[in-house]
Amino acid sequence: MAYSMMSWIYGRVQGVGFRYSTQREAQRLGVTGYARNLDDGSVEVLACGEKQQIDQLIAWLKAGGPASARVERVDSEPYHSDKRWDRFEIRR
Repeated sequence: MAYSMMSWIYGRVQGVGFRYSTQREAQRLGVTGYARNLDDGSVEVLACGEKQQIDQLIAWLKAGGPASARVERVDSEPYHSDKRWDRFEIRR
């Protein structure tokens, strides 16, 4: 069953390749959705897939993402939408 989770990642996560590293990890795990920078300096990640895949992506986010990033906090909550994603996108 498809599962969706919205996460917000705080810390030094913009300007360090965070969205692109997240995209690569999501693709490796078979997760769809998107990553985008927010005006407050955080990154928003929508992850869609099987629960185990989503859990693995969130664990990767909490572990710090790319080496150049410094993740201070990850907040996540279930996300419900009728939209279906066919890939993992980078949004501006």
